[in-house]
Amino acid sequence: MSDEHPAPGAGTTRRRGRLTVYFGSAPGVGKTYAMLDEAQRRADRGTDVVVGLVETHGRAATVAKIGDLEMIPRRLVEHRGVTLTELDVPAVLDRDPEVVLVDELAHTNAPGSPHPKRWQDVHDLLDAGIDVVTTVNVQHLESLNDDVEAITGVRQRETVPDQVVRDADQIQLVDLSPEQLRRRLAHGNVYRAEQIDASMSSYFRVGNLTALRELALLWLADRVEDSLTKYRADHAITGTWPARERIVVAVTGGAETETLLRRGARIAQRAAGSELLAVHVLPTDGLPSTPSATIAGYRTLVESLGGSFHTVVGEDVPSAVVDFARGVNATMIVVGVSRHPLWRQALLGSSSAEIARLSGAIDVHLVTHEEARGGGHARRKGTLLSPRRRLAGWVCAVLIPGLLTAGLLGIGRDDAALATDAMLLLAGVVGIALIGGLWPAVVAAIVSNLCLNWFFTPPVGRWTIAEGENVLALALFVVVAIAVASVVDLAARRAAQAYRARAEASALAALSRSVLSGDDTASAVVERVAETFGLAQVRLEERAEERAPWRVLASAVRPGVGPAGPAPAGPAADAERQWSDAEQSEVAIDDRRRLVLCGRALPASDRQAVEAFGAQAGIVLEHRRLRERAEKAALLEQTEGTRTALLAAVSHDLRTPLATIRTAVDGLTMPDVELDQEDRDLLTRTIGESTARLERLIGNLLDLSRLQTGAVRPALRAASLEEVVPIAVEPWLADLSLDVGEDLPLVHTDPGLLERVVANLVSNAVRHSPTGAKVLVSGSATPEEVELRVIDTGPGVPDGRKASMFEPFQRLGDVTGTGLGLGLAVADGLSRAVGATLTAEDTPGGGLTMVLTMPRDGAAS
Repeated sequence: MSDEHPAPGAGTTRRRGRLTVYFGSAPGVGKTYAMLDEAQRRADRGTDVVVGLVETHGRAATVAKIGDLEMIPRRLVEHRGVTLTELDVPAVLDRDPEVVLVDELAHTNAPGSPHPKRWQDVHDLLDAGIDVVTTVNVQHLESLNDDVEAITGVRQRETVPDQVVRDADQIQLVDLSPEQLRRRLAHGNVYRAEQIDASMSSYFRVGNLTALRELALLWLADRVEDSLTKYRADHAITGTWPARERIVVAVTGGAETETLLRRGARIAQRAAGSELLAVHVLPTDGLPSTPSATIAGYRTLVESLGGSFHTVVGEDVPSAVVDFARGVNATMIVVGVSRHPLWRQALLGSSSAEIARLSGAIDVHLVTHEEARGGGHARRKGTLLSPRRRLAGWVCAVLIPGLLTAGLLGIGRDDAALATDAMLLLAGVVGIALIGGLWPAVVAAIVSNLCLNWFFTPPVGRWTIAEGENVLALALFVVVAIAVASVVDLAARRAAQAYRARAEASALAALSRSVLSGDDTASAVVERVAETFGLAQVRLEERAEERAPWRVLASAVRPGVGPAGPAPAGPAADAERQWSDAEQSEVAIDDRRRLVLCGRALPASDRQAVEAFGAQAGIVLEHRRLRERAEKAALLEQTEGTRTALLAAVSHDLRTPLATIRTAVDGLTMPDVELDQEDRDLLTRTIGESTARLERLIGNLLDLSRLQTGAVRPALRAASLEEVVPIAVEPWLADLSLDVGEDLPLVHTDPGLLERVVANLVSNAVRHSPTGAKVLVSGSATPEEVELRVIDTGPGVPDGRKASMFEPFQRLGDVTGTGLGLGLAVADGLSRAVGATLTAEDTPGGGLTMVLTMPRDGAAS
């Protein structure tokens, strides 16, 4: 043992081992070979390298690459009568090499191992100070599991957390083009010959491999980006490093925003790998200055252009935009030319000029637009107060200053109390601002100032003021009163806006919840709109083309409300109600759908919320329609595929036993041929075997047709596996090893159908097992379920085929076989009919294990 690597527990603190990962997009790209190549190079330099576990999969080149590298013997694990081999972590720790090779990081360990996953074993080695070199494919990353399933149709059961791979000290990409990988597969360098055709036509299609390769490259690019960001942070680098073009578009919410976004997208498209990011700055109070529906539209536009939309909060817009750009390591900021008049830009400056001044090394691209020609237009602020409150505010503006003045005069005062008088009148102005808003408060401030001057400022009863400091006091009173009233009025406006924004968010959230709960129907949408906005009637109308008449798709009516009192019930009656133009408005969803709102005229603020609601509703309905079409298309495709496969299979596989029977019968009945007893017995056995085979084929076809038409009606009851399994496996007893104990609990099933399931599973296992190898049938129980495992040591099934192996007319390798390929399809369908589940697992050491999981009697209820 070298001095640099003292044994664990020797009292010397060791550094944590370094993890190197060879990362690939698919099986067969050469990860294991590259790992062994690195091991040979390290060994040649004198590094102590051992092989902890390498899966060669029978590939001659991989076996040869191991060469004279020392190999740690694997740990043997007995599980249900099968001997499994796993990485022997204690043996590696005792050997204490500098570097150990551990293949297939995402592997699941055999039951009874110290850790359930191999990546946890690797962590133990790293903690002991041993460097580890390992391999993993992109399809085994946890975060990409759903994406890989969507691409390949196969869900990976063995995964590794992304962070485990991200934390690696070094990641080496092993890359091959799809064409090169398919050539390796065709030459037999990846799978055995009987698996090549099936793999080429399923998992290893060019489209699948291209998509997986893109996933691997994008994931690795993100990891490289993380490393670059960490390096910049560790070294306090704040300047822009143009490793990748990132275009930031400053979204103002004005009419020019769409022009800016499209210009930014065109700039981003000029360089491959560029990113488009749009940023909108909210005030520090978090309340939007632009309608939420408008911002939602811009977000949709950005995403359609391939970019991402971001919202940040900042008091100073230019600083917030530049800080965001620096935070994302942007290379360019796209901003529009100021809409303000020249005199205002000269006095106050412009946001675009300030962004250019603050940007530093980041380029700033100024875009002209139509809004810049006419200058900005001041936005008129509408009142948020009801007419009653406005009237009350004006009445108070006249009465409260007079009442306060009369009260102060009635209680007696002296000249030194001017400050107290002013504070009381100021409090009255604040109260008026809370009641009636800004302008009544301004009038009240002026009236209060006049009262102070006439009644309380020497000389009393005259408009003149004797002391100069009182002049200043009265002037400050007016200024402070108006300023305080403005703040109070602004706070009231912001509170009202916040309430409205919360209401809009709640309405859209309610729609989203209804979608997630499955209520994404047209009726649910219109009912939600009517309920949220208090409308008497809401209709969702649709037309086939642009000028076609509208027809009512769904309608919601509040009970007992109508233009002429109660109306008859029913959708037809709802659609026939007549409303005046003042009581009816329309909100367009798209060219073919619209919402018709009846009962009251909507204010502009409510209409913006309804438009956002309508846009969301349009997406929901379109999604539902596309989903229904996809389901119908999938059903038609499945039916057509089944019909085609059935005709092809029947024409071939049923012909074989019939031809065999015909030949044997002809041989027995030929008058001019004398057969001895042995030949006659052989022909008779041939007829019997072919007839039995024909019966099985026809039985499977009938079972499949019953399953597809829903004609299977299981009679569920308590049953014992001891009475079902022996009958099911009787034809293959010579090829089986049974381990189904008498102590297994009863299961809740249909014994007859379960017998067919077991028979098909055993038949399939025996057919694919090597000559002389026995198939193991074993049973086990948990508190709620009973498992029956059918274990063979045959060629197994690749991960890419495990999902499709339960489909009809699928045979291993898609080569000529001895059946229609219906056995597993029928077994899967019948198992689901009796409430069981059927899954496929790899047999450790090679082969396939079919796991039939059934509910225990009593647990099913």
